[in-house]
Amino acid sequence: MSMSIATNFLESIGGLALALLGAGLAVGLSCVGSAKGTGIAGEAGTGLLCEDPSKSGKVMVLQLLPGTQGLYGMAVFFVALIRMGFMGNAAAVGESMTVQLGMQFFCACMPMALGGLLSAIAQGRVAAGSINILAKKPDDWSKGLILCGIVEFYAILSLLCSMIMLFSLG
Repeated sequence: MSMSIATNFLESIGGLALALLGAGLAVGLSCVGSAKGTGIAGEAGTGLLCEDPSKSGKVMVLQLLPGTQGLYGMAVFFVALIRMGFMGNAAAVGESMTVQLGMQFFCACMPMALGGLLSAIAQGRVAAGSINILAKKPDDWSKGLILCGIVEFYAILSLLCSMIMLFSLG
């Protein structure tokens, strides 16, 4: 009985709605994570810049790093729309997109949605710690940059995973 309720629900939503939901979550959650991550790093940066404004360039680099996940999410969003054929004729896509294909698009977007959200917040925390390195040992600030890069690697893996799945659809 519950299986038919789920099936009826998915059929009433339609494949295109599921696909667009996945694409929207890829960009939306990645941007939320980037906003949170850059905010965390920015808070740490303001404290240092009050004491030493000459470090603004390095602080800005560290604050910008968690923002890349939002860009990756936007790339997944556009690739998903292009792969759906949504950019050309949305009405035709809406009629032809099955629930099964819509669910495939949804699932293909999830690695970037979740990976972008969580890695951006984690990277913001690492960037804030790296700003503390910059404050106390300015010559060692590149060590903090490397630590941020390690977190970035997992955002890139999320991007690649979503892209590979999206390019296999259609």
